[in-house]
Amino acid sequence: MHYFRYRGNVLYCDSVRVKDIAEKAGTPVYIYSHRTLIEHYRKIKNAFASLRPLICFSMKSNSSLALCRALVKAGSGLDIVSGGELFKALKIGADPGKIVYASVGKTPDEISRAIKAGILFFNVESIPELCAIEKMCGRLKKRAKISLRVNPEVDAHTHHYITTGTQENKFGIDIDTVTKIFRQKDCYRHLDIVCLHVHIGSQITESGPFVKAVRKVSSLIRLLRSEGHKIDYLNIGGGMGIVYRKERPQTAADFAKAVAPLIKKLGVKLILEPGRFISGNSGILVAKVLYVKKSKSKNFIITDAAMNDLARPSLYGAYHEIVPVHRSSSSRARMKYDVVGPICESGDFLAKGRRLAAVKEGELLAVMGAGAYGFAMSSNYNARPRSAEVMAIGRNFYVTRKRETYADLVRGERIPGVLK
Repeated sequence: MHYFRYRGNVLYCDSVRVKDIAEKAGTPVYIYSHRTLIEHYRKIKNAFASLRPLICFSMKSNSSLALCRALVKAGSGLDIVSGGELFKALKIGADPGKIVYASVGKTPDEISRAIKAGILFFNVESIPELCAIEKMCGRLKKRAKISLRVNPEVDAHTHHYITTGTQENKFGIDIDTVTKIFRQKDCYRHLDIVCLHVHIGSQITESGPFVKAVRKVSSLIRLLRSEGHKIDYLNIGGGMGIVYRKERPQTAADFAKAVAPLIKKLGVKLILEPGRFISGNSGILVAKVLYVKKSKSKNFIITDAAMNDLARPSLYGAYHEIVPVHRSSSSRARMKYDVVGPICESGDFLAKGRRLAAVKEGELLAVMGAGAYGFAMSSNYNARPRSAEVMAIGRNFYVTRKRETYADLVRGERIPGVLK
């Protein structure tokens, strides 16, 4: 569900014409629907209402200040994975008591800043990390709450780059080691280890893997409690899939129906870390057609958006629907195109072998479902300035990030004097 819809032949975001935004902000441009964003947050909040969960939006999916601020204003917490995301979270006024911090490679400086900020939990992924947090807490004379990320050895049946719950992945701690940590928790005098965390992957479209993971962690919680250990929280991560093509992902209500009964029996405070489910269909990438090129074997639509703007198709072979910003009122023949960008890589494409109504130079195309891992993964490859970001709220729209300039590309660079 999203609010990028045609009125007649004109594509709107909420109540704003996408064409008007593109004319004002230029292309390529990321456009976010405030209404879609908030409604998806509320869908998962309402689905789990009986458990009164803490929902921590996963900033790695989209760390736009405006987008994250809109969610925080609606009551969301934040799931962060870096010191930079902590900085941005605090900058928008997020409650540190609603921030959970994952990542397998937290640096001493990042750990220190998070302790000083008073975040809710560190999601700890290894014994060396646990020792590093203990050491820093001792140095700062502070305590920290700890959630141990359990690797439940559950296959999420998703792309192998975004599955995270098996022993082949770098994430989490095996169940035997988690048990050992609890039995030796007196060694960690500055830490309160009171939560278990599990996150098995991303773009998961069925409840089965989640149910398996929750059942495994539930058994672990019962074992630990039988030994006298206190477990107050359970963080079941994120990973709920969305519609990109013809997927039929579970709804938030279906997800809650499958796992909530298992969690209720444990009597724990529930934490969720949705990212893509909230932000994915709240954003699009709008590109302008530069050229239409015909070769002996293929037709190419060359746009001003490229793999540096949206990496997912090149990185994962990911599918994004592509639609015209203004549909032609006349019947146009449908043709098969590769939709590509200007970057000097054969892997620079937004779509391959896509049947689209014939397009002309200067027309605008919308790449749908680009609100998650879109701008967040963009780069300056080929010395291309990153795009602008815009949020539509009702009948108005706001440029929330200015388009980078060529001057931005060299900001911070220096030529050594000996080379001058």
